Amino acid sequence: MVEKQFVCDLAKCKGGCCEEGDAGAPLDENELDTVMVLYEKIKSYLTQASIAEIEKKGKYVYHKEFGWVTPTLGNDKEICVYGSRDEKGIIKCAFEQAYYDGVIGWKKPISCHLFPVITKKGKHGDYDRVNYEPRERLCKPACSLGKKLEVPVYEFLKEALIRKYGEDFYNALDKMANLRTKEKK
Repeated sequence: MVEKQFVCDLAKCKGGCCEEGDAGAPLDENELDTVMVLYEKIKSYLTQASIAEIEKKGKYVYHKEFGWVTPTLGNDKEICVYGSRDEKGIIKCAFEQAYYDGVIGWKKPISCHLFPVITKKGKHGDYDRVNYEPRERLCKPACSLGKKLEVPVYEFLKEALIRKYGEDFYNALDKMANLRTKEKK
């Protein structure tokens, strides 16, 4: 997260992280109630197909490998029910659109906000493993743009990292990154 660079390039990837994968977006246990409560407020941002799928499957589902996840349209390898394509073919998140419109105060699931960083509980659940895992083909434009703009992954994800781990964590990470940069010079 400190040495690699990354800046989403939606014009090129089209928000493919919302449909490419083995399941819907992972949800933290504390996000389940949030999804339930906000559903009616974001419903107008959803397609009819998404609404039908949510009514059939539920607002979130349990996946044996990934735990609680957002449902997807059709099978596990299709678009998240909370996403839809705009006129340019870019997948937009209903939660995020409602957030930017001032309808809700929650941006989106933290797993989506942190992408391409994946977090998993440690072996005994007392710590998080935080790994930078961009998708090789899908994220290639974002890696190139990040390199061109010289934006480290952790800086690109500042808002999400603070949301998940707090400002003290981010400031410590930033301090460590700056020390590391000085050592390399």
